[in-house]
Amino acid sequence: MAKKQEEYIMRERKRWGFLGIPWTFTVYTLKEKKLVIDRGFFTSTRDEILLYRIVDMSYSRTLGQKIFGLGTVTVYSKDKTNPTLIVKNIRHSNDFYEAVSEAVENDRMRMKMRQSELIDIDSGDFYEDTE
Repeated sequence: MAKKQEEYIMRERKRWGFLGIPWTFTVYTLKEKKLVIDRGFFTSTRDEILLYRIVDMSYSRTLGQKIFGLGTVTVYSKDKTNPTLIVKNIRHSNDFYEAVSEAVENDRMRMKMRQSELIDIDSGDFYEDTE
C-alpha cells in the first residue's frame, strides 16, 4: 500500500538571474519535518535536511533582488550533504525564511530538543527521539 504524501508548508522555485524568471529546475519544499531540495531536468536529484538539524539561518537581499522582488535565505545545518544551503533568488523570501524558522522550532519542540543538544551530533552521542 502506498504511503500518503506528506503535505508541504511552503514551496519556492529558484529564479533565474535577477529577472525573477522561473527557468531553473530547482524547487525548495518545506515540509513538517524536513526541507526538500529537488534539482535537475534530465537528471533529477533530491536532497533533504531534517529540520531539527538546522542550527542557524540568515536572510539577505541585494539591490537587484529588491528591485525584482527576490531574496536569499542561507540555512546552516549539521547535515552531512548540505551543511550550508543557499536558497538564492526566490520570491517570497522573507515568508520562506519565517516559515522555515517556525517549522524548525516546532520540530525541535516535537522532539523535545534544545539547541545545545546538536553540538555533539557528530560524536555519536546524539540520541534521536522517535515518538
